Order: sequence, then C-alpha cells, then structure tokens
Amino acid sequence: MFLTISTTGTPERPATDLGFLLHKHPDKAQAFSTSYGTAHVLYPEASVERCTAALLLEVDAVALVRRGKGKGRGGAPDAALAQYVNDRPYAASSLLAVALSAVFSSAMKGQCAAKPDLPARPLPLRIEVPALPARGGADLVRKLFEPLGWTVAVEAVALDVEFPEWGDSRYVRLELEASGLTVAEALRHLYVLLPVLDDAKHYWVSSDEVDKLLRAGEGWLSDHPEQKLIADRYLSRRWSLTREAMERLELVRLAETDDTEVEEIDNAVDEEADTEEKPIPLAVQRRDAILAALHASGAARVLDLGCGQGQLVQALLKDVRFTEIVGVDVSIRALTVASRRLKLDRMGERQAARVRLFQGSLAYTDNRLKGYDAAVLSEVVEHLDLPRLPALEYAVFGSARPRTVLVTTPNVEYNVRWETLPAGHSRHGDHRFEWTREEFRAWAHQVAGRHGYEVEFTPVGPDDPEVGPPTQMAVFTLATTTATPTTTKEEKAA
Repeated sequence: MFLTISTTGTPERPATDLGFLLHKHPDKAQAFSTSYGTAHVLYPEASVERCTAALLLEVDAVALVRRGKGKGRGGAPDAALAQYVNDRPYAASSLLAVALSAVFSSAMKGQCAAKPDLPARPLPLRIEVPALPARGGADLVRKLFEPLGWTVAVEAVALDVEFPEWGDSRYVRLELEASGLTVAEALRHLYVLLPVLDDAKHYWVSSDEVDKLLRAGEGWLSDHPEQKLIADRYLSRRWSLTREAMERLELVRLAETDDTEVEEIDNAVDEEADTEEKPIPLAVQRRDAILAALHASGAARVLDLGCGQGQLVQALLKDVRFTEIVGVDVSIRALTVASRRLKLDRMGERQAARVRLFQGSLAYTDNRLKGYDAAVLSEVVEHLDLPRLPALEYAVFGSARPRTVLVTTPNVEYNVRWETLPAGHSRHGDHRFEWTREEFRAWAHQVAGRHGYEVEFTPVGPDDPEVGPPTQMAVFTLATTTATPTTTKEEKAA
C-alpha cells in the first residue's frame, strides 16, 4: 500500500522543510520493521520548489494471517476466503494508519527539535492515496475530509476496466489538497479516517483505543459533523466504547465553548468521596444468585454443567463450604481457557484436590455425574436445539439426579429493555431460543413432575414490573418422597 505527502516552497521557505517535519532525510531511503511487514520512506522528488515524501508499506501476508487469528475481525473485509484472498497488502487501511503512527510519530505530535517553530506552520499540502477502501463511497469520503479544510478529489475504481458494466468497486483513488493545515494535523486526520473508511481493523479494539482516538482527534473531532460515525467505526462498533468516546468529546466541546479546561468542567464528582453505587454487571448478579441458592441448599459437592471458561468454578473455589467442584463442558477449548483461568498447573495440592474439569456432552448420560449434591446449568439450555432438550433433561434429572439443580436462562420479555439489542434478535448469536417467563415455568414444572422434583423460581437482576427480570432461575429440589420418574421416548434414545 502506498501514500504520498507533497508540499511546495520558496527559497525563503524551501519545500524540503518537509524532511525536518517528518524527521526523515530526503537524501535517504529508509526502512522500518512493523508487526506485519516493512515500511519504506523515500522521496521521489526533493527540491526547493517541491518535495514529496512517500510511504510504501510491504505487508507480510503470512504474518497477517498468523497474527490476525482470534483478534477481532482480523482485517478481512469478507469472510469466506479472506484468509487467503484479500486486499490487505494493497489497500490503505488500519495497517497503513499504524505505520504512519510508528514511522512519523514525532511529526504527528508536532515535534521538531531542529526547527521548533516549523510544526505550527501551515503548509500547502497534497496527499495522494491510490487505493483506498471506502465503505460509503465517494460521498462519505467528502463528508469526512471536507469539514477539515481539505479539497477532495475522489475517483471510484472500476471493478474491471474490461467490463465496465460490472460497475465500480468499493475502492477509490483519493487526492487531498489544503493550504491551512499543518503536517501534524494532516497525519492525525489520516490516522483516524483511513480505518474509518475501511470500516475494519487488523487488531482487537480495546478500551485504550478511545484514548488513541481522542489524542489523534484533538482540535478537530469534537466539532466534526460526522463524529458519531467516526467514533463508531474507529472503535469497531463497540457501543460501550463509542458511548465513552462521545461523552468525552462532549466534555471537550463544552470546555472549548467556555474557554476552560476539561478537568474544570468534569469536576462534579469527587472520586475519593464518591459513594454512588455503580451498577453490578448481570453476570456477577447471576453468579451471586447461584452461590446464594447453593448455600441455602447446603450443597458441598457441586457440578457446573456447561462450565464454559470457568467463571463460576472460580467463584465456587473461593468458598471453603464447597468441598468438591466439577466443571463439565463439551468444548475442549473452553476447558483449556478455564484451566488457565484457575491456574490449575500452579494450584496447591489441597486446593487442586477440590476441583476437576472434564469434557462431556449433556445430551448423554454419564456415570461420572452421579452422586453430587447440586448441579448448575447456568445459561446453558438456550444453546441447545429444542428437540435435544429431553435428552439433557434425562441426563441431568433422570440419570445424575443431584439433590438440587439450578437452571438460569434469559427472560426474552426483558429484551425490550436492552437499548442496543435490535428488535427480534436474541442476546447471543448461538441462542437457539429464549423463553418468556410463562414458557420457562411451564417447562420447569413438566421436568419437575416427570422426575420427582419440586421447583421454585427466583428473579435475577432488576425485576421490572412489566417485563420481569433479565435472567430467570429455577431451583429444583429432589422431593423427599420421590415417585419413580417417567422416561420419554426421546430420553430413552439418549
């Protein structure tokens, strides 16, 4: 991928001052190693009248695939063959933005020890990007750059010049010109807007990306008419990060309006004296409710069925009342993560004797699950296809038969309270269904009746008077006088 920055000059202010600003000498061709390849800086022309600096990024496609696995979107714009056939080595993207930041870091900060006054001087600038992915097309390119003082020339690239009837690709050739901007401002605009137009990043976006966005956006982002779109795309559509960025940008805007510092405006709360109760995450409330129910049951030996990455097992280990804890999951990968979370390889002998993890499917009976005081199915049943539920019911309630069984599952009625959840969507892409309170109670009563249990229901999370709690929990207790459990055709097949 390729980008050029050009300027013009006079004998009094030579164009080669661009070399001082970029901290790269026009007489040299330099190479810089990056995580995904090599960045080259060279000057195709360098005279008093005109100077052009070029950044050429050679991407190591193999390193991109290896490092991209498991890190968010991996920079691939399409799914099927993106690991093998993609535009990442050629089209300007977050890879080029990161290279800009690494190679021209001092220039982006507006630092120049040799000529300290130079970074603050606006220059006549021209930037060319021959291949830029633009999700939103030429119109969006103009909406992003023109409010910043750029004159924009953008030309769509045809899918194939031999077949014009196929139309345009999502790529454009971009030329920007401005006379009232500094080099530092230009580089910061590119650093933010290149990945925004591409609408993808080659690395996992975490909370520190908000700080990066605000640093690069200082002086222009708070007043940009497309700031919401910029923040949303730059932060890979992670709504919590976007909300944080927008709140901090609003503080910046208010500070600029009042000609004061952000710290002076954002002083309504004394953090040391702050006693406002922070909301407790639903996952924590759910674990607390499970622990409370287990304590009430008097259980000491507990099964966590569908233990996932071991969060509940970890919480159970911290309580000495639980003398034996077993985590079961069908996923070897999840069990590996759970083992690392629990630090099983470094656990003391006495503690290690209390916990076991093993692979197993809840659709089949398993003698290893028999004889325990309690079993927990936390956010598990909704991940099974409905026709397979009878097999799980028999494996747990008919075969293993712990004295207490706790089942938690989402309450679909509460979904209307999630502002970020589109109507008709489940809370998780792998959920096969989500029950109403009535549907969950009907299922639980049928299971209890068939297998000789009594059942009570407990809300988890805020109990909304209209739609109920976000999570519903059923507490099954083996009846004192237990009738012979009935076995359905589906359960026998299991």
